[in-house]
Amino acid sequence: MKIFSYDAGPAFVNTYWQSHVSLRDVTLSARRLLAFILMLVIFMVAARPIGDPDFWWHLRTGQYIWETRTIPHADIFSTVFYGREWVAHEWLSETLMYGLYRVGGYVGLVVFFALLITAAMWIVYRRCAERAGHVYVVGFALVLGALAASPTWGVRPQMFSFLFASIFVAVLDDYARGKHGNFVWWLVPLTVLWVNMHAGFALGLALIGLALAGMLLNVWLTPAEEGDGQPRASVWPRVRQLALVFGACVAAVPLNPNGLRLYSYPFETLTSRAMMKFIEEWFSPDFHELMFLPLAALIFATFTALAVSKERARPGELLLLTALGFAALRSGRNAPFFALVAMPLLAGHGWNWLAAQSWGRWLAEPEKRETGRQATLKVALNVVLLIVIPLAICFVKVGKVVANRAGDEAKNFPVAAADFMRTQKPPSPIYNEYGWGGYLIWNFYPDYRVYIDGRADVYGDAFMEEFMATHDGATKWREPLERYGVRTVIVAPNAPLASLLRQEDGWRKAFEDAQAVIFIRE
Repeated sequence: MKIFSYDAGPAFVNTYWQSHVSLRDVTLSARRLLAFILMLVIFMVAARPIGDPDFWWHLRTGQYIWETRTIPHADIFSTVFYGREWVAHEWLSETLMYGLYRVGGYVGLVVFFALLITAAMWIVYRRCAERAGHVYVVGFALVLGALAASPTWGVRPQMFSFLFASIFVAVLDDYARGKHGNFVWWLVPLTVLWVNMHAGFALGLALIGLALAGMLLNVWLTPAEEGDGQPRASVWPRVRQLALVFGACVAAVPLNPNGLRLYSYPFETLTSRAMMKFIEEWFSPDFHELMFLPLAALIFATFTALAVSKERARPGELLLLTALGFAALRSGRNAPFFALVAMPLLAGHGWNWLAAQSWGRWLAEPEKRETGRQATLKVALNVVLLIVIPLAICFVKVGKVVANRAGDEAKNFPVAAADFMRTQKPPSPIYNEYGWGGYLIWNFYPDYRVYIDGRADVYGDAFMEEFMATHDGATKWREPLERYGVRTVIVAPNAPLASLLRQEDGWRKAFEDAQAVIFIRE
């Protein structure tokens, strides 16, 4: 692996890592081990309790696929829309998740998805390291980007889209720079895999389209040469090849159990009024909240680095940065994809500026290498301080997450209420909180079917609007409960509907704790 200077000005900036080095050489270099530390930090950030309410119905779907050897095409979990079309676009992710759960349990899922996220960030690290000549600069960009992306991290199929997007961005960036020409064809089989794991595959197609547009902009807006010194005449064959790759990826989309249906599915999701209105991760980032401040810092830092750097960004890079920046500001769940593009630009252009400053030249100085007994002592210290202790901290972090599983589950989901339902068996149909539908599916399917869960595409905008009106105690809140014959209601104690049912004749409170209250129709 090599780290090259990113056109950083003075010749003394040309520091890099050799591809073939001994273990002793690696452990002697604190800079190389700092890269290892960075990955461990990202792993620890990613190894977190499972709090995604959709996790539970993903797990149950994976179990259903494992046990029946079939992929559902119609709803099987809800009372109201049982039998309605269900595009199970995450079927392969769900199958893998359940397989991991069977083999490794809760800890297996946490570790696997933390490693998945770390792998995506490792790809970004390599791209940053090619542009910046010091691990401190790379580390700053990587940590800031990780903090900006981390609100969406977790045990969820979207993490596969994060990994695939990282690969796509890296391959397309290299291709635009004239490197690894044939690697771009690997995007076709990756698209086939992606389209079976998550509907985020549409982002992959968009990234290829933006790369095509970016290459054309590089030709039209760069006076003499495209990109990194490629003659214009050599660009057109590459544009044609990428256009063919794009066509092949588009043609590969139907290679999934839902066939042609997946051409339209992503657009239906993106244009859903109810999802944008009621589902928090689809909201625009609220920069009054602490978790979105790293995203704001990443945006400002990246554009500041672009402004002060003597190296001009390619038009294609600015196009991609702007497009994904808009997507991140429109919906917080898109912040990780913006970070994938912003981190290397921040590292590269930040390094370019730092290397040009007299006070920043110390960063470009080669790492001091000890010899003899001093080298042996440094290797021992590096192994202990930068390998053994950080790994031990990772083990402790994972152990803590696993040890706190029951408490985290009880904090986020109606554990005691579920125990009550399991023993007392209140009558169905039930009405439940939106965020608890998946948990009830995991615990009670097929004995109970839910009123609603996180599959907003199955329920549609009109039903979600009606559900929220009932939940919030709107004027006609009784009508849906009567229409669907609801006999049991399980909601949060502070829900407006709970307050109304406490005073409603014909309903009695059967259970209540700090997390949930259950009402049964008499």
